[in-house]
This record gives sequence, structure tokens and C-alpha cells, in this order.
Amino acid sequence: MKIYTKKGDQGQTSLFGGTKVMKNEARIEAYGTVDELNSVIGVVLTHPLTEVGKKILQDIQHQLFILGADLATQQTKKAKIERIGNSEIEQLENWIDQLDKKLQPLMNFILPGGTHAGASLHMARTVCRRAERKTVTLKQEEPISDECIIYLNRLSDLLFVMARYENSEAKIEETPWISRK
Repeated sequence: MKIYTKKGDQGQTSLFGGTKVMKNEARIEAYGTVDELNSVIGVVLTHPLTEVGKKILQDIQHQLFILGADLATQQTKKAKIERIGNSEIEQLENWIDQLDKKLQPLMNFILPGGTHAGASLHMARTVCRRAERKTVTLKQEEPISDECIIYLNRLSDLLFVMARYENSEAKIEETPWISRK
């Protein structure tokens, strides 16, 4: 199978189900940013992580493929694909609760950083927030499930908690943001 097909040379791509759209449409921006997030998480996985962190991130990568397919498939299509749902959202919430219990309570904002893994998780969080914004834009233009946005919102929270957790496990102190006032 060839990697290049030349079908996208005019700036179009096909959604699941065959509908052709321009590559800069909101749907493509949304699932493209989810793909970018998955790649950033792949980079995070190259850094030393706790075993629980590795497992969670590997599971998230699989979920992001489901989310990408969900966003790439119009709601009106009868495609037989998995879609992001409440069970994935609840899993994210369980991971947040599990890790957050082991952390000191936040007393103020913190600056992104710490270990390579911690800083990379903060970067993943910002890409996740962008994916969420792109998905909200898509929802304003076309029907998508509420669960897609909820999932990304929860995932960004989890990535923040994971950054704190990985830094804590590495005995790296958080740097608080200090207002100039």
C-alpha cells in the first residue's frame, strides 16, 4: 500500500463515509488537533514515567483514536464505529481522583515545568485545550456528541493532575505563580 495517494492534492480529504471536505474545515481542525495531542502524548511516553503514568497514557492514546474517528464521522452517518461516551469520561474522572489523592492540595496557580515528563504533560494539556476549543467550534457548525467536548475537558484536567503527580513522584517541587501586585 502506498503512503501517498495524491487524492488530497487539491486541499480536500474524505471523512468516514466518503464525504469530501476541505482540509481546513472545522471537523478536520478538530480531529487533526486530537491527532496532534496523541502525538504529544507519544513524546511524553519517551520520558521516564511512573508505571501508573505509562499505563494511563497508553490507554488515553487508544481513546484518542476513538475520539478522532468519532469526530471524523458525521452524526448522520450510520457508520459502525466506536464513539466516545460516558464510560471513557468516567475513567478519566477515576484517574483524576486516584492521582489527586496523592498530591498536596493546590494553594495557588503553578508554572508549567518540572521533569521532562511533567513539562511535556503540561504541553499536552495545552494542546488538549486547543483540541477542545476546535471541537467546540465544530459543534457550533455541525452536530457532534456532547461527550466529545466533555471528554476533552476532563482529559485536560487529567493531564494537569498527571503533570503534578509525575513531578511529585520525582520529588520536584512545583513553582508557584506569584502575582506582581
